[in-house]
Amino acid sequence: MPKVIISEGKTTNEAIENGLKELKTTKNNVDIKVLEQEKRSFFDILAPRVVKVELTLKDESIVKENNDYQKDNREKKHIKAEISVEDLNKIKQKLDAFLKSFLEKIDDTHTYTIDVEDSNILVNIDDMESGVLIGYRGETLNAMQTLLTSIANKNNDNRVKVYLNIDNYKVKREKALEELAVKISKTVLKNNKSITLEPMNAYERKIIHSKLQDMKNITTHSIGEEPNRRIVIEKVNN
Repeated sequence: MPKVIISEGKTTNEAIENGLKELKTTKNNVDIKVLEQEKRSFFDILAPRVVKVELTLKDESIVKENNDYQKDNREKKHIKAEISVEDLNKIKQKLDAFLKSFLEKIDDTHTYTIDVEDSNILVNIDDMESGVLIGYRGETLNAMQTLLTSIANKNNDNRVKVYLNIDNYKVKREKALEELAVKISKTVLKNNKSITLEPMNAYERKIIHSKLQDMKNITTHSIGEEPNRRIVIEKVNN
């Protein structure tokens, strides 16, 4: 008989995430039914909103089929076609032409390098006024990396990934996030209450998850939808 659980949360997405965590599975392997939301009167209007969902684990054969399909897709994504040296040089020339024109329009304090490593393009910009190109918490940097990747892959059969770094920002940001993760986890252990962090992109969430994955009595999971997806850090008794 299929396993059925009732999960709760402040929102439908949070309730589903909590249920998936309890079942230790993914969304593709369950049937989801949103139950009636808890009704509140005027007098308990300040009480937290509660949404309940019913998650039914699909038949094992269907689960296996879904998992095999996802595994095949992941394996296909990791198969990277060989890119010739000639194509890589052409990509570097396109990026060089763009960066030269783009940065000259901003100011003349920027210098940059374009290197190739394992068929990936590494772009590094030294910026005397780094905040202009990095933006709030790297938003401008990430947008620019996406733009460079699009330019690099235009009219190319084999796709390449462009990694952009400005004034070593990503290394500094990673260190800051790791320090934040440790600090917050200590607070969670001390107060025995979970803490939800502010929204972060997938790259930043991965740093938090990785830093805390081996910490005793601490677990992490993500809730919400992009671009407002957040990490929850909570205490567990091992």
